[in-house]
Amino acid sequence: MAAQDPRIIGPSIVGHWRLVFTRAWTADGTEVPENYGPVSLGIVTLTAEGRMLAVLCDGRPELPAGQTRAYRSYMGAYTFDGATLHTVVDGADTPDWLGTNQIRAARFKAGRMFLRPPARVIDGREIHRELAWERLVPETP
Repeated sequence: MAAQDPRIIGPSIVGHWRLVFTRAWTADGTEVPENYGPVSLGIVTLTAEGRMLAVLCDGRPELPAGQTRAYRSYMGAYTFDGATLHTVVDGADTPDWLGTNQIRAARFKAGRMFLRPPARVIDGREIHRELAWERLVPETP
């Protein structure tokens, strides 16, 4: 297992991860279209020194007429306590994310890391999201 920053407690999340799938649903459990479309692409890197970088986008080769490609990238210092990933953003594709605290609930199952941002109200509906990640490169001893 790779060395891990002592500030990070719980399962090691250090490494490079690829987005496997995303899902979104309303408070009553109804599935809704995900931000990054039906072909979501993403990479997240988390270092042992407590830095992270995430890039996500709609990976469809072509979009329907009138749609714009969803894209998000951000980076910053993070801490992880085994259940919550907390990032203080110091670089982002949009200025409104700079200086924000991005908090993601984390769980692990079958070698995957599942991250959930806080629910957001969009068009009057509370939307919940979950992103599933798979480690790209296994940890080295």
